[in-house]
Amino acid sequence: MIAESFSFPEINSILRWQDLFVSFNKIALIAVMAGVIGTVVFLLAGRKDASKAPKGVRNLAEVSVEFIEDGIVMQTMGKDGMGWTPFLLSLFIFIYLCNVPGIIPFLQMPATARIAIPMFLALLVWVIYIGVGFKHQGLGYIKSTLFPPGVPKALYILVTPIEFISTILVRPFSLTVRLFANMLAGHILLVTFALLTQSLITAETKQLMLKPMAILPFGMLVFLTAFEVLVAFLQAYIFTILTAVYIGGSTHPEH
Repeated sequence: MIAESFSFPEINSILRWQDLFVSFNKIALIAVMAGVIGTVVFLLAGRKDASKAPKGVRNLAEVSVEFIEDGIVMQTMGKDGMGWTPFLLSLFIFIYLCNVPGIIPFLQMPATARIAIPMFLALLVWVIYIGVGFKHQGLGYIKSTLFPPGVPKALYILVTPIEFISTILVRPFSLTVRLFANMLAGHILLVTFALLTQSLITAETKQLMLKPMAILPFGMLVFLTAFEVLVAFLQAYIFTILTAVYIGGSTHPEH
């Protein structure tokens, strides 16, 4: 019956892509496109006449900047963190543009569903917030991180290892896995329901009764596609706001 006409491809075949040329595949193409598109949008927005009311690309750019300033920077770092707006904006736009291709025909793959890109971004954030901590607090950053003020000294034997593991080791790992796992899971679900729909539609003549059932996985495919639009935004937002929290904490330990 349906099991005979449906076979799910090996996981490798939906995650690995043939190189377009040496060491450059679809994932790399999507990442490059995300960087180029984001750069071009803001370059075009910056060339608009400031005397005119914002519209089109410039309006999109201004809305994005305001979203980062009001929705992330002011909520986590306050006015002192406004200088981080360009970095946080770039991070958000790049991740979002890497996520969205998961629902775009012919691309149909979020670049962040491969662990290399989330890992690189997480390590970049790790280097930045550790560097910011030393810049603003000197060696006191290590003390304030591993020996939080207000904790009874007897508890430091328990608290210090936990703080070291959570702040120094777990943060970049959690940033990586959160983004990677969510985008990979969404991609696999879309592939599963798309293949199931195709399998039912192309059922053999003796299995014609199965064809109408294709509406069920197709309905799930449509729903999940719409849901992935939201997930693409949320994952970019979560990664960016956590980055702001970490940098803010390194700048002002009392936060």
